[in-house]
Amino acid sequence: MIYHLSLQTAGIIAGVFLLLVGLPGVLKPDFSSGLAARLPRSRKAGIVLLAIDLIWCFWLLATMEMGEFSSFRRPLLMALPIGFFLVMRFVDEFLAVRALGILFLLGAEPLLDAAFLRSETSRLLVTVFAYLLIVVGLFWVMMPYLLRDQLNWSARNPSRWRVLHLIALLYGAAILTCAFTRY
Repeated sequence: MIYHLSLQTAGIIAGVFLLLVGLPGVLKPDFSSGLAARLPRSRKAGIVLLAIDLIWCFWLLATMEMGEFSSFRRPLLMALPIGFFLVMRFVDEFLAVRALGILFLLGAEPLLDAAFLRSETSRLLVTVFAYLLIVVGLFWVMMPYLLRDQLNWSARNPSRWRVLHLIALLYGAAILTCAFTRY
């Protein structure tokens, strides 16, 4: 265990994240869809998200037990910032989407770790959310144009945008409810 999060803490984090994503889409669909449409090509958002990824990866690499691969720790710690600057320099297309995909992949592990070997059936809400983050993260890193296409499809109709965000809002509320009552 690297993160030492309880299932309740992981549920609160996942629930609040889903509420923060879903609430603006339900209350102000025009504003949130316009903001989301600019995200895939936003260089500033890409740099910020990639910097968060770098810090998280650096911390993980510096603190995790690597066993027989511990001799690789120092070269990898030096390669991370170099890779960060090379990605910022040479990856212009959909940098924010790729960085968001990496962040989703990093964020899924603490959720799965918290739900591991727990007996509550409601833990599956957190587990399913973590696996959704993994699948979406893998697709967005490898095929970042998919986020643009998904946003265009979702925002084509304001009612569709509201319904999708309402689903995220309700799912987040369900996770939060279980976090406070079951875990």
